[in-house]
Amino acid sequence: MASAADNLATSISLSKFGQATELKKRLWFTLGALIVFRMLSYVPLPGIDPTQLNLLAQQTQGGVMDFFNTFSGGALERMSIIALGVMPYITASIVVQLATSLSPTLAAIKKEGESGRKRLNQYTRYGTVALTAIQGWFIAVGLEAFGASAGAQAVVEPGMLFRIGAVVSLIGGTMFLMWLGEQITSRGIGNGISLIIMAGIVAHLPTTLVQLFEGSRTGTVDPVRLMGIIAAVAGLVLFICFMERAQRRILIQYPKRQTARGVQAERSHLPLKINTAGVIPPIFASSLLLMPVTISQFAGQNAAAGGGGWWNDTMIALNQYLQHGSPVYMALYAAGIIFFSFFYTAVVFNPEETAENLKRYGGFIPGIRPGKNTENYFDYVLTRITVIGAAYLTIICLLPEYLVSALSIPFYLGGTSLLIVVNVTMDTVTQIQSHLLAHQYGDLIKKAKLKGGRVRQ
Repeated sequence: MASAADNLATSISLSKFGQATELKKRLWFTLGALIVFRMLSYVPLPGIDPTQLNLLAQQTQGGVMDFFNTFSGGALERMSIIALGVMPYITASIVVQLATSLSPTLAAIKKEGESGRKRLNQYTRYGTVALTAIQGWFIAVGLEAFGASAGAQAVVEPGMLFRIGAVVSLIGGTMFLMWLGEQITSRGIGNGISLIIMAGIVAHLPTTLVQLFEGSRTGTVDPVRLMGIIAAVAGLVLFICFMERAQRRILIQYPKRQTARGVQAERSHLPLKINTAGVIPPIFASSLLLMPVTISQFAGQNAAAGGGGWWNDTMIALNQYLQHGSPVYMALYAAGIIFFSFFYTAVVFNPEETAENLKRYGGFIPGIRPGKNTENYFDYVLTRITVIGAAYLTIICLLPEYLVSALSIPFYLGGTSLLIVVNVTMDTVTQIQSHLLAHQYGDLIKKAKLKGGRVRQ
């Protein structure tokens, strides 16, 4: 039998959506913030020659930088002030979370509640500035060196002034995106950082589809391969939706209580998602890879222009090993996804705390003693479903990327992109439904109060 909430959810219609003024304000704010993000991706760094910049983009096309260019919505290719996107912020947040797990001092700060969370957020911002400055410096040096290796100058006036200006501009762009994501989370719909990443990916989809169909029309793309790509993308979307909704439900039983129907035992289920970490592991793994990739890619340009030397040879070799689809890159990416799947699951779900809460309210798992045994059972189940979730994420992210590299398919249809788009879309739709349900419940309460007032009269 459907619950009252389910019945209420099925009655949601466009008319109810039109009446939810608070929800409409949030949606308009989110849309406006994403438009600002897209506009900023076309604001170039000061002192860049657009013609030579296009040549640089063509020379690095097909490499691993295309991977991160997708996340920034093309801002990295155009060398805009938000070329690094929100990746330095994500990397800094990873470092802070890891340090919190390892450092007793930071762990104590985390337990302070809201004040501790604000202090950790401040540390994350400081780390974001530092990482953006390091990556921005190598980008500026690489752009200057590109002119010497390509026979033309990508930077109008190379020198220390350009480097400082580029670093300051990149820091300002990344910090503004971080602030914009926080505003979307608090005043809009969905997770702001995830929506910004998804907007960058979706911005490439129309161009990619046009190129695919145009290639099929001109004969450069086999029509059979095109149909196979479309079928594979549809299958991936369905598989991602299935896995993201998959749960391991643990039966929870509470002591018998006296009700109108007699003494009955209350039962409920504790749902554990197969992919508890969601889209976080691929984003975290890719953001960590961005640091050495940025340094190797642009320092490699400097190495090619500067001749020999152990540093130059190291940068050129590292740039080759970290190419998109290479075994080293795939292995590092897979290791990052698996590690962050377990790490973030441990952060989100605490077996000890959950077992203690169940014991406090009298709940227990049939056949399992409350307390330490329940905690061990939660840890046992969570470890095994996390293995399945990590394997699912690794296959979804790496297998399509290998096929993309082998078949020369545009990356924008890769598994990581689809995973982020589908996950963020499902999360945003769920939040929209929650707002609509809250609005309908509010209407029901108002009607109940009006009827109650009439009866009293």
